[in-house]
Amino acid sequence: MRTNLFSLWRLAVVQALGIVLLAWSGASQALDKVVFATNWKAQAAHGGFYQALADGTYRKYGLDVRIQQGGPQVNNRPLLPAGKIDFLMTGNLLHSFDNVKNGLPLVVVAAMFQKDPQALLAHPGKGYENFAALAKAPVVMVAKDGQFSWWQWLKVQHGFRDEQLKPYNYNLSPFLANPNAVQQGYSVAEPIYVHNQGKFKPVVHLLADHGFSTYSTVIEARTDTVRNKPDLVQRFVDASAIGWVNYLYGDRKAANALMRKDNPDMTEVELEQSVALIREQGIVDSGEALAGGVGAMSAARIKDFYDKMVKAGLYKEGDVDLAKVATFQFVNKAVGLDLKKQLGAR
Repeated sequence: MRTNLFSLWRLAVVQALGIVLLAWSGASQALDKVVFATNWKAQAAHGGFYQALADGTYRKYGLDVRIQQGGPQVNNRPLLPAGKIDFLMTGNLLHSFDNVKNGLPLVVVAAMFQKDPQALLAHPGKGYENFAALAKAPVVMVAKDGQFSWWQWLKVQHGFRDEQLKPYNYNLSPFLANPNAVQQGYSVAEPIYVHNQGKFKPVVHLLADHGFSTYSTVIEARTDTVRNKPDLVQRFVDASAIGWVNYLYGDRKAANALMRKDNPDMTEVELEQSVALIREQGIVDSGEALAGGVGAMSAARIKDFYDKMVKAGLYKEGDVDLAKVATFQFVNKAVGLDLKKQLGAR
């Protein structure tokens, strides 16, 4: 009888401990919910983020991430200062300079692209293989936002003239119909569309290779998030960096499937062609990222780009407190470099 009572007591203790351990395990695995918004519809230029979602990297870092894509009728930018999203993927540092100039409590926490993919495209065999020749082209088609930003830099730095300027409405037909025309484009997308529609490979001049030294695909957060939840920011930045390494050099099929679900207009072939261009052009894996890891930044480079924009007339000296543009506490830690070696990347 005593033996049976002892056995029952021991069973009860074991069951109680099991319940406690199960509860502790569930609590320890609770994930922090994060909403991350992009600035356009899903495409290979967003691949690293979708990779970290698809392969479980975000979950491994304790994050339950929802990617909220942008698009032509979607403006996610106001949602960040309003507290509706946690992180925002934006274009280049010009947006971040404007944030500081306008007193918005936002800060860059990582720069996933070492090179801005903004480019000028030309027809082959028309004398535009040399970048300097573009300043003599009779027509350069540029969208409104480009006219008021990097076009001003092209005029000051490379001698382009407003007389060349024609509007670009994101329609390739005028460019394809005029063999002497030059057109703006996203270097990892438009060359693919030109080849598909025009049946030729355009000449592509990446502005980043000619002095347009901004970072791109920067991640912005609210300053209060950085101050109050630095561990959350660190985990999101690290997991995103690892996602990019895996997307560029590992198995990206699941990430591509997620992007095609969000953006059915995208094809697997286009995604793979775009990845090839991202790698070939060193958009992600070049510059400071070679030693500091994906997302790397430096104060010196931010200042260099700002000085160029001041010279181009986009800002005046003192318009922007550069110390408030970005924080470097979450980057330059070589995150993902070991993984890159394991994947055999060069």
